[in-house]
Amino acid sequence: MHGVFGEFALLLVISAAAGALSIWLRQPILIAYIVVGIVTGPAVLGLVEAKDQIDLLAEVGVAVLLFVVGLKLDVQHLRHIGPVALATGLGQLTFTIVIGFLLILLMGKTVMEALYVAVALTFSSTIIIVKLLTDKRELDSLHGRIAVGFLIVQDFAVVIAMMAMSALRGADGAGAVEVAGSLAARVGAAIVLTYVFMRHILPKVVAMMARSQELLLIFAIAWGTGLAALGEWAGFSKEAGAFLAGFTLASTQYRDAINARLTGIRDFLLLFFFVDLGAKLDFSTLQGELWPAAVLSLFVLIGNPLVVMAIMGYMGYRKRTGFLAGLTVAQISEFSIVFVAMGISLGHIGVEALGLTTLVGLVTIALSTYMILYSHPLYERLAPWMGLFERKRPHRELAVSREHQDSALPNVIVFGLGRYGSRLMAGLSEAGLRVLGVDFDPEVCRALRRKGQSVRFGDSTESDFVGSLPIAGAAWVIVTIPDLASNRALLQALQENHYRGQIAVVARDEGESAALRNLGVPTVIDTLSNAVDHTVEVLTKLIHREEKKE
Repeated sequence: MHGVFGEFALLLVISAAAGALSIWLRQPILIAYIVVGIVTGPAVLGLVEAKDQIDLLAEVGVAVLLFVVGLKLDVQHLRHIGPVALATGLGQLTFTIVIGFLLILLMGKTVMEALYVAVALTFSSTIIIVKLLTDKRELDSLHGRIAVGFLIVQDFAVVIAMMAMSALRGADGAGAVEVAGSLAARVGAAIVLTYVFMRHILPKVVAMMARSQELLLIFAIAWGTGLAALGEWAGFSKEAGAFLAGFTLASTQYRDAINARLTGIRDFLLLFFFVDLGAKLDFSTLQGELWPAAVLSLFVLIGNPLVVMAIMGYMGYRKRTGFLAGLTVAQISEFSIVFVAMGISLGHIGVEALGLTTLVGLVTIALSTYMILYSHPLYERLAPWMGLFERKRPHRELAVSREHQDSALPNVIVFGLGRYGSRLMAGLSEAGLRVLGVDFDPEVCRALRRKGQSVRFGDSTESDFVGSLPIAGAAWVIVTIPDLASNRALLQALQENHYRGQIAVVARDEGESAALRNLGVPTVIDTLSNAVDHTVEVLTKLIHREEKKE
């Protein structure tokens, strides 16, 4: 096809067909997208030449993904995942660099090649891991939050490694000191600015934007991509900037609504990231690197998860949590290839190191994807041999479990907090029930929160937002939204998120009541009939009381 639009359309058609085939074959869809990139790229058919446009969409997709990850990392979680994320991240980095360096030297590589490849082996793909954990709905689980924590540690290590290797071009020894001082100054400035924005500026700005769902979405994308660009300008990376942008909004009441709105956009744009990754793989340098790549792939697939399990077990986590988190470092990152390519451009190493890293990347990304997708069956098979990685009393995980038990889940979730819904919520709360209210009007949410009510802001027609709510522990869901289409969408969202409790929907008239029953609503509350019945009951008592007086 001629023209960028034609190539774009062709790429989407091929990707859709490949994705459908992968689902039919029960294979990971992101592997299919990488294969599409390889086949349509210059390595095979060379069908798509609009590399700059695809690369731009891929970069925006990565920024949106890391923005969403930052949104999910609440400040309250940092108390528990901070120490273990830092210890695990640094421990895994040290293990992989030291052992990998010695292993590569034994293969006959030069010292500089061994150093570059060993450092490249330490980086895991944050984008791929987060996508897999999101698809499995495990990003908010304990092992998911810990994995995101040490993946962020790795991302900072990528920045430091690239800056350090660039500094090696200088002949004197002042390069490392200058790099460290510059990095410390920039990190300090980022911390101060983040605090100021989170404390004094963003809450007011986001509250104003939230008056319109469309404007809130545009603001979220603008904020995420804006800080991503600023992060790259400041010498960090687009990924670090986008993550920080999401983190600054993680403590606001609007984060679930923003996350739900971004889900479809994120998945669409990430398609181009995986296609772009496949298209950029260089197969011209692979000859003679098969055996070294096989050895290093086994080292990454087995060694990295083992060291993560050992550190997490020592710090007081169960072997299951350590295993599931450890699988997330069983591959190398797209940044590994970029890092080695940078070494070639600096004249430190030859193209053979890039071929070796590319092969290891292909093997580990493909195999670790299957390992993560089938992590639970894999754990069941290996659990009897993993007692070494668990203390007799996993104290840290027990503390996390107790905290989740202490935080009471709601008995009832009320969707729609208008006059009827807010009074219903207040009455149920006064009756001793734990009630969570949900509404998409920020002013209503803010007013009820001031009264001490538990309220979440968000669009109840978004399936991902409904999935973010604690619906699994709620015995009842009560819907007071005065719109049949919204009720239908909410019922579908509850079904998609496997809600098993009771559902009651408020109807305003007989026609709406009949329509809701046709949708299969088990309990329909007819407000008109109930109001008349209540009025008749009250008036009857008053009339009988007056008759007795006479």
